[in-house]
Amino acid sequence: MQDYKKIDHAKNKDVVLRYVPGHFITPNTHVNYYMDLTDMKSRQREARATGEELAENYLVSDVIDTILCLNGTEVIGSYLANKLTKAGMISANRHKTMYITSPEYNVSGQMMFRENNKHMIHGKRVLVLIDTATTGGTLKSAIGSIRFYGGTPIGISAIFSLATQIEDIPIRSLYSVRDLPDYKSFRPEECPLCHSNIPVDAICNGFGYSSVN
Repeated sequence: MQDYKKIDHAKNKDVVLRYVPGHFITPNTHVNYYMDLTDMKSRQREARATGEELAENYLVSDVIDTILCLNGTEVIGSYLANKLTKAGMISANRHKTMYITSPEYNVSGQMMFRENNKHMIHGKRVLVLIDTATTGGTLKSAIGSIRFYGGTPIGISAIFSLATQIEDIPIRSLYSVRDLPDYKSFRPEECPLCHSNIPVDAICNGFGYSSVN
């Protein structure tokens, strides 16, 4: 992998989007940029800054009971919840605090919640937190799972997103195509990089990347 480029957030110097151009395969698509959000997810200062900036997208009049964290965003989710709670965010939970949870995946790749944590979803207003949203496949699965377990998805919070909504649910992101206007996502069978015989640089998912060459 070549050296990363970066985009600093307009308001917070500790929020940094690191990316590298190339040919990358994700679980649902081929993309021409890989975004390395490892430090955002794992380094305390960056995770805190990211969570607090995401919190700025929500009003104290909103009601959020649970933050469902996808792709290893639990640390960010904790700081997001802390900021919202300090700002006076309303929660219908008995203890007036937010749940922070992540899904388990069954053998078919479907999201599931066991008996001991279904109460965090059932009857709750759930905010979905994700690192990057491109095709929307993961988010659609999360929304379907929340509804299956009796919850109500009320919003999606993302670090980077191509879309502004999924199934009429708004996506509020720190970065978008305004920041990377030439970012492209392709169906595998329609990928022009593959058709041009441009080698794949890495296979990527929410945990990171594995170089191919």
